Amino acid sequence: MAKFCTNCGSELKEGADICLNCGKIVEKSEAPQENYKTVNPNAKSKVAAGILGILLGSLGVHNFYLGYTGKAVGQLLLTLVGWVICVGPVISSIWGLVEGIMILSGSIDKDATGRKLVD
Repeated sequence: MAKFCTNCGSELKEGADICLNCGKIVEKSEAPQENYKTVNPNAKSKVAAGILGILLGSLGVHNFYLGYTGKAVGQLLLTLVGWVICVGPVISSIWGLVEGIMILSGSIDKDATGRKLVD
């Protein structure tokens, strides 16, 4: 069962008492109990990312949310600059729609930092 640091949200190695990311000492009271499911406090929502991708995907909002800033800026520029050739917004909208569906279906299941998306 995975444990997460209460300070930075990084996953702790099994049996570790110190977070390797931020150096915080994990207290015994912070350790998960047997039937207690721990969730990363910094995890992003799969549903929120998918809906953002479907509704505002042409602006790259879902990629900004997931931390993929470079890809998000590319989608935003394709939409804004693409008005000159009239095809950019259409391509960017289809791109966002497909990524939104992929997020909801589970094909894309991690954010830019490698954390799993939660339901």
